Amino acid sequence: MDPKWLGRWGPVVLSAIIIWILSTDLFSDEHTARVFVPVLHWLFPWMKARMLHLAHVGIRKLAHVCVYFIFGVLLLRAVRGESSGWRWVWAFVALALAAGCATIDEIHQAFTATRHPSVRDVLLDVLGALAAQLALWTYERRREKIQNT
Repeated sequence: MDPKWLGRWGPVVLSAIIIWILSTDLFSDEHTARVFVPVLHWLFPWMKARMLHLAHVGIRKLAHVCVYFIFGVLLLRAVRGESSGWRWVWAFVALALAAGCATIDEIHQAFTATRHPSVRDVLLDVLGALAAQLALWTYERRREKIQNT
């Protein structure tokens, strides 16, 4: 196997495996609540049970965006290969791959006893990958501007 290919796509594959693991029963809301709700209650003892539940849900949804932001960065890095910079076509391919992975991830959850698929979660995942592409585009524009001055 080409070491350059592995260096670019290896992190993407590893991230996809991590995302797959996060979609298992081990990371269901029931299981993560056992960790997050007591910690949130310790940090914010004034929070009522309903607020603790909503904070837990918020953390889980924010995790979708953050995980797919990182995944989107890794995908763009892999898609562009040995080229440098940023191009719309690379961003589109990275975004399409992220959307495909998010969809497969939710289908996987349909077959997991304590999980359920959600179109909203796919949208949050795509939002995270899109935010990554926009952040990378902004970074590249600023970098070019600095180089041209």
